[in-house]
Amino acid sequence: MKKTTSWGNVATWYDSLLESRTDTYQHAVILPNLARNLEIQKGERILDLACGQGFFARVLEKRGARVNGVDISLDLITLAKKHSSRNIDFFKSKAESMPMFEDGRFQKVVCILALQNIEDIDKTFREVSRVLKPKGSLYIVLNHPAFRIWKASSWERDKENNYYRRIDKYLSGSKEVITMHPGKDPRIKTISFNRPLQAYIKALRKNGFLIRSLEEWISHKKSEGKHAREENRIRKEIPLFLFLEAIKH
Repeated sequence: MKKTTSWGNVATWYDSLLESRTDTYQHAVILPNLARNLEIQKGERILDLACGQGFFARVLEKRGARVNGVDISLDLITLAKKHSSRNIDFFKSKAESMPMFEDGRFQKVVCILALQNIEDIDKTFREVSRVLKPKGSLYIVLNHPAFRIWKASSWERDKENNYYRRIDKYLSGSKEVITMHPGKDPRIKTISFNRPLQAYIKALRKNGFLIRSLEEWISHKKSEGKHAREENRIRKEIPLFLFLEAIKH
């Protein structure tokens, strides 16, 4: 089966996950924190970059924004159109090239859990800068690049049963083929890119962005059972997600 960076191969599964459950990270962690930081103003134009099946785009539109969404997967774009009102325009497009948008169209761009699946972040940030107005903001949510490293990080316990996060490599980065939803169909793969935080900061600076805000978000989940106390302790110490707001200057 062909390996790509798109999540189109699991469009139906991903759609069902977000639409049928409220205990996902998207619902319980990312959405409230993102909304707090966005401070949406009625009528402002927002681009949902790599929008998937439109989960966040629909929330932004309901809060008063004028929203466009783009994604490389036609299957996900089809689902986004199906779920959303006609007020949101969705386009099948690469993040690195969005010719359907004129220069300076948007006040804000959000890119949620997608940059780790985009190979050329330099071209992506250049294109985002083009479609943003001066002083516009790019909001990024990443699997934390220092703690969630595909095939190079894991939870482990020491002899006293204390949990810790093991990191086997970080600065070198890597390109990894990963299973999209283990236990369902192990043949369905995607490509993810491990990058150190400095790679994102350097690419943003190169393309005219300055970091305004950085936050680290933890899991909302709670453990029960024999090791619950230790699991809950370490969950509050090691963040799952990294949030960045970068301003075009």
